[in-house]
Amino acid sequence: MTEPLVVARSLTKRFGDFTAVDSVDFTVDRGEAFGFLGPNGAGKTSTMKMIGAVSPITEGGLTVLGLDPMSDGPALRARLGVVPQEDNLDTELTVAENLMMYGRYFDLPRTLIRDRIDELLDFAQLTDRRDAIVDDLSGGMKRRLTIARALINEPDVLLLDEPTTGLDPQARHALWDRLYRLKKRGVTLIITTHYMDEAEQLCDRLVVMDKAKIVAEGAPLDLIRAHSTREVVELRFAIDEQEESEHAFEGVAKGIEVLPDRVLLYTDDADDTVGEVHDRGLGPETLLVRRATLEDVFLRLTGRTLID
Repeated sequence: MTEPLVVARSLTKRFGDFTAVDSVDFTVDRGEAFGFLGPNGAGKTSTMKMIGAVSPITEGGLTVLGLDPMSDGPALRARLGVVPQEDNLDTELTVAENLMMYGRYFDLPRTLIRDRIDELLDFAQLTDRRDAIVDDLSGGMKRRLTIARALINEPDVLLLDEPTTGLDPQARHALWDRLYRLKKRGVTLIITTHYMDEAEQLCDRLVVMDKAKIVAEGAPLDLIRAHSTREVVELRFAIDEQEESEHAFEGVAKGIEVLPDRVLLYTDDADDTVGEVHDRGLGPETLLVRRATLEDVFLRLTGRTLID
């Protein structure tokens, strides 16, 4: 077995009296897509900045690619690719010029960069926009260019902080396809996200963070099996009827989650549960049966909605 590429032990980050990351432990293996899942303010970005050697740790231990981010920052950053939350492209330059400029930061030869530009533009599906000014690109194109830029130095690890925030569904799926292709090539991906479907699509393994701590860890399907049921029945009642109906759900399912806008019934047999709802004379305005998701896991672990 190979050593993990990232090892964190009791990793802690404080800003004055505020603890952003509170004594977390995790490892990231070579070639896997590893995710940090949680709401805004959970500590995901602070953890990524420590991994990326741009924010010093407060306490604990952290090694990345066998290096200490505190003492080996320049050597480590040369082997990483970073996709920040916000695109920081030079909007007045062309697509190709952005890649050339970034490649020069790593002291790569111009001839090598030109070859890499051709490869990366093809990968990012931007070949026909090579000479376009970045400011004229769509949001999805800019994100794909930012990922292409992060690959110019052929990094050992690619860090992606909220890679699809603000994109429309079509652009998100296009970006997922590019990241999936990178994973298949053996590139190690570390991703932060608060999108449940994104984590399920991209991550081999993930940790759920809440209030600066890790509250669960595992593969997406394993987390669902461990913390939820096979199916979920969603009931929506009229505003003045839901509170009156809450007492009638006792024993109807393995778990019950009463939210402001709906009631979730966690069950391994949705047909039986729906039948019991009708037998009890409950009359929801709408009824939906679906498989359990990571969002259900998050609700079960934290007792609140995902995005603050």
